Amino acid sequence: MPVSEFYAGEPPLKYSFMDDYSEGAHPQILDSLLRNNRTQQTSYGKDDFCEQARKSIRQHLGCSESEVSIHFVPSGTSANLISISSCLRPFEAVIAVDSGHIVSKEAGAIEATGHKIIQVPAVNGKMTPETLEKGFRQNQFAPHMAKPRLVYISNASEIGTVYTKSELCQISETCRKLGLLLFMDGARIGAALSSHKNDMAWRDIVDFTDIFWIGGTKLGALLGEAIVIKNTQIAQDFIYHLKQHGALLAKGRVIGIQFLELFGSNLFLELGSHANAMALRISTLLTELGFMLSAETETNQVFVKLPLALVDHLQSRFHFYIWEETGDGHAVVRFVTSWATEAMQVDKLNAYIKQGLVLM
Repeated sequence: MPVSEFYAGEPPLKYSFMDDYSEGAHPQILDSLLRNNRTQQTSYGKDDFCEQARKSIRQHLGCSESEVSIHFVPSGTSANLISISSCLRPFEAVIAVDSGHIVSKEAGAIEATGHKIIQVPAVNGKMTPETLEKGFRQNQFAPHMAKPRLVYISNASEIGTVYTKSELCQISETCRKLGLLLFMDGARIGAALSSHKNDMAWRDIVDFTDIFWIGGTKLGALLGEAIVIKNTQIAQDFIYHLKQHGALLAKGRVIGIQFLELFGSNLFLELGSHANAMALRISTLLTELGFMLSAETETNQVFVKLPLALVDHLQSRFHFYIWEETGDGHAVVRFVTSWATEAMQVDKLNAYIKQGLVLM
C-alpha cells in the first residue's frame, strides 16, 4: 500500500526509521477488526477468534493441541515478565546476555517480580553454550546466591542477529544438561524466521524451548503477542498468572482477530520478509559507501557508525535512534524498517545519505 494512503493529507515532513511499531496495523487486520466489530463473543480469550487463531498458529508450528498451549497478552514486557515469573520460585534467577532486552529496556520489570538477572557476555548479540555454562557455574554458592533456573534469549537478538538451528540446539542441550529452562523472547521472531540467515522452522523453536512468544506488535498488529508453552508444568495454571498480572483481557478477541489474520495465511512471515528486504537496501548502500556496520544486517535493524555531522544532516529529515555516542566524532545509529516501510522511503534516506557526504 502506498505510504500516502497511510496518512490523512500530505505525507509527513519526516519519515521514521525509529522502530517497527510507529505505524498502526496492516490494512488486512484493520479490515477484519472492523468487519467483526459487532459480532458478539464470549470474553477472556475463550472466543471463537482466539480459538481459531490458536488453531492457525499450531498449524504453522506443526503442533497438535495437546503439545502446546497458547495465550494472548497485550505487550512484550507483559509477555516477558509473566512468562519468566511463572517459571520461577522466589529464590530462582534468570541468565541473560548483558545486551538482553530484559536487562536494560524494561524498567527492571523482571527484578520487580523478585528475580535476579545473571548477566553473561553477548557474542554477536547472542548467548553461547560456553558463556551460559560459565554464568551457571559462577552462581553455585548455595544457598547464598540466587539459584539459576531459566535462560532468556531473544530471536532476533537486540542487535538484529539471528540464531542458527545449530546454535539454538546447542543452547537447548546445555540447558537440559544443567537442569535449566529455556525461554525465547520473540518480539521480532517474524523477522528472524524470515531472515536470509535463518535455517530454522517453527517446529525447531518448539522442540528446543520450553516457552517462547510470537510478537505481533512489531510485525503488523495494532498490539498483541502470543505466548506458546510446550512445558506442561509451566502451562498448568498459567492463566492465573495472566489474570494476576492484569494481562488477561476481557476483550481478548481484539488480539485473537489480529493473530487469525497474521496466521490464517502466510502474512506474518511475508511482512517479516518485506521489512528485512528494506533494511538490507539501507545496509547495502552504507557498506558500499565504506561505513562500518556494528552488526551484520540479518533482520530489519541496521546498526552503523556514522560521523556526527552526517547524523545531524539526516536528523533534519528522518527519525532514528542514536544507539551509542562513541566519543570520536561519530555515533552508532540504528535504522529500523517495518512491514509498512516503502522502497520510496528507503530511497529517500539513501539519497539523503549521499547528499550529506557531498556537503560534509
